[in-house]
Order: sequence, then structure tokens, then C-alpha cells
Amino acid sequence: MNRTTLSLIAVGTALAAVTGFAALNAPDASTDGGAKTAAERPVERSSLLCPAPSSSDLAETTYTSFTPKSAKSAGGEGKGAAELRPATRESDEGGKDKKDKDDKGKRDKKVPAPEAPGKPVTGEAVGAGAPALVGSADGALAPGWVTQQTTTVAAGAGRGVQGVACSAPDTDFWFPGTSTAKDRSDYVHLTNPDDTAAVVNIELYGPEGALKSEAGDEIPVPPHSSVPVLLSTLADEPETNLTAHVTARTGRVGASVQAADDKLGGDWLAASADPSGSVVLPGIPKDATAVRLVAFAPGEDDADLKVSLAGANGSIVPAGHETLHVKSGMTAAVDLGNVTRGEAGSLVLTPTEESAPIVAALRVTRGKGAKQETAFIPATSPVGNRATAADNRAKGSTLSLVAPGKTAAKVRVTASAGSGGGTPKTETYTIKAGTTMAVEPPVPDGLKGAYALTVEHVSGTVYAARTLELPEDGVPMFTVQTLPDDRGTVGVPEAEQELSVLQD
Repeated sequence: MNRTTLSLIAVGTALAAVTGFAALNAPDASTDGGAKTAAERPVERSSLLCPAPSSSDLAETTYTSFTPKSAKSAGGEGKGAAELRPATRESDEGGKDKKDKDDKGKRDKKVPAPEAPGKPVTGEAVGAGAPALVGSADGALAPGWVTQQTTTVAAGAGRGVQGVACSAPDTDFWFPGTSTAKDRSDYVHLTNPDDTAAVVNIELYGPEGALKSEAGDEIPVPPHSSVPVLLSTLADEPETNLTAHVTARTGRVGASVQAADDKLGGDWLAASADPSGSVVLPGIPKDATAVRLVAFAPGEDDADLKVSLAGANGSIVPAGHETLHVKSGMTAAVDLGNVTRGEAGSLVLTPTEESAPIVAALRVTRGKGAKQETAFIPATSPVGNRATAADNRAKGSTLSLVAPGKTAAKVRVTASAGSGGGTPKTETYTIKAGTTMAVEPPVPDGLKGAYALTVEHVSGTVYAARTLELPEDGVPMFTVQTLPDDRGTVGVPEAEQELSVLQD
């Protein structure tokens, strides 16, 4: 190996630190060969994509953008920049359509982004004209940057609170819990942040397997644009319980599903965590009147799962739903009713014997009769080092923390300053093994505006979700966001020059 090769290795190591392509978590110990444990470094650039919030003229949308303040932030108290710009839309002929010209002022107007770690900023949009957003942050504003999009719709299909955490671009997404039923309108929103077009496939899987359709093949998503795809146009017959698989054949996209029900309200369905043999779905509200579990096995083997509910005092098995069998390539659904029975909980699915990967999500309903509202809880990954929920108000937030294993867990929760003022406040919580702790999170002293909640790992393994309630006219409007690790740091292996490799 010559000196040029050594230089290339050094450059590759530096690029891994910048782009975040290095492993997320450091190994437990160094190997006998002398390789050192990877050091945790803050990412230096982040990307976020937000779907267009609503097609309703009654929609009112609030954006809350925040970067946690941390000693691990790039450059400590150093500089950084963040922006959220409206995505442009291209016509089939490559030029801007008339609606784009009419909405030029709206597209050119940026949504506020944080100017310094530790303080959220907010923006608003009214009506159906709010576009999708493409965002980027670098320097001290990149590690852990989050943006929450919260929309209230007073009436019509999907009325209620529709909340979604803007997501990073990727190439593969699973959405169990989608539907093409006559009373549902489910749209997959595809947003392309790059300068080149993306090509996307959408596959639908029902209780009998894949739905035969070519309508979901090779969907073009132009550069810097967002394309909504109505799932019912990809299926010949209505199907109540489906799993949608979104893959980018070329390029990368952000993907979220907006589900609107004629009677039960609606919300955003975020992608499930990557397929795994065991999954956790945290944050079922204590007053849930109906809970539906939808699961899909993408591998070659069927999945046989033990179903348990981690509540405040321990884990129980829902009566009549002790196990769930999910056939390979097929979607399974089960109605669990009011499984929480007045006690907030989290659903935990584990293999009964041999493990087979699954993806899963819950549809949660609150209220009764004409006053019902729904939200979705996808399977999620652990909090990891740190996770943040950006949009919290003086009232209406509930933080659910679950330790699904055999050991207790501890986290530190910090309420940031408010967007209009306030002093941060921190609390520490210990979660008993096999239980869910649902708490009213700390609120900043002297709060003005919205604030962010940051959950930091102290010990054990913990999963988390935040419920935001915004009731209106007797309807228990709410939305639930899970809190996976914010990927604010990456593991970068330490490297040293080994001059002996230059010897013949």
C-alpha cells in the first residue's frame, strides 16, 4: 500500500463523519487486532422532508422546528444554518404549472428554522395551499434537528389533528395500516429533495398477499418536488387492511401516508421501523376506545408472535389475543378493542419460537359515535442516545416511556425554552421493567409559545411516544408521534498510520 492509498483512507474516514454513513452505534469493545472503539461524533449535516399538510381549505397548520442544545453539538456553541424551503412542482412538460405561478409567493416564503440550538421556532399556514418542504441544516444546528408539522381540520373527511414529524430521505419504507376501503382516502406523499428525478414503486399487500397492479410501478418524482399518490388508484377492489411498500428504484425520497376517514377523522401514518423479529408500539392512550393491530411479514417465513401489553404495573396478555400468526407476504389484522382499559400502555410483539421479521402499526381510536378521532402508532426503534418531540403546548401533551425488557430503564427529559420565551426544565424518570410510564412532561417556567421535549438515555432500553391532544367541539382530537433515536451522532472509527504496511 502506498502513501496515496493512506491518504484516500484518511479522506474516506473524514467523509464518513460528515455524511453520517458510519455506523450509528459504537461496538461494545475493540477487537484483538487493535482496532479502537468508534468515537461518537456529531453529524455535520441533516436533511428533513415535510409533506404538503392538507388539501382542505379549513386546514390550519403549525410548524415547530428545533435543534437540541448539547455539548456534543458540532462545534459546541459554534455556528450553523438551517432552512425549510417549499418544494417546487414541475409539470409533465417540464415547466411550472399555472397553480405554481399563482402560488409563487407562497412557495418563495420560507418556513422558519432554528437559528441556535435550544430554542424552537414556529410558523403557520392556513388553507390548502401550503406546499411540501425540503429542509437542510449544518454545523451546530444539524445534530438532532427535528421539525413537527401539526394540522387541525375542523370538518370534512379526515377532520381532527394530523401530526407528522418531518423525516429524512431514504429508499425503502413500510406502511402497515393503510387502506383502500370506501370510507378511507389514503395518499402516499413522495418528496424528492435532490437535483435529479426519482423513480418509485408502490406495492400493496392484503390478507391474501400482493395486490396485482402495475399502476404503482415506476412513479416519477421530479427534482425538488412532491407527488401525492392515492392508494385506491393502485387497487382494483377496496381492501380494509393493507401494507404499502414504497421503494425508490432511483434516487431517494421522503414518504408519509395521510389517511382520512369519512367518519373517524384521520392522521399521518409514519413508516414502521425496519423489519424485525420483535417490535414495540409505544403510547396507546389510556382512554382508547378501539385499537387495531396490523402486521406484515416481508420475509420468506411466517411469523408467530406473542402479544403483550406493557401497562403501568407490568405486562399482561390481552384476553383472546395471546398470539398472532402472520403469513409470509400477507397482511394480518386484529381488533383489540379497548385493550388498555383505562390504563396507558404499549404493545410488544415477540416471537413465540423461531424469529421472523415483521413490520407493524396500530390504529388507535378515541371517543364515541360522531365524536370519534383516530391516530396511528407505527413500530419504532429505541430512543437510543436521544430523541425529541418538537411541538408541545402548555397543556395536552403526554409522554409515554416503555421498558419492554427484563431490566429497568432511566431517561432524562428536558423541556426546552418556549418559542416566545421561558426557562428550560429537566426531569429524570425511571421506568420499571416490562411497564409503560405515561407522564405529563415538564413544562418550561414562564412558557410562551410552543416548546420541545428531548428524551436522553441514561440506562436500560427505552421506547417512547408523545401524544398531543387538541380537543375541539367535543371531539377528542389527537395525534401520536413515536420518538426514535435522532441520529445526531455517528460512530467514526479512530485511525492511525501504520508505517509497517509500506515495507515490502
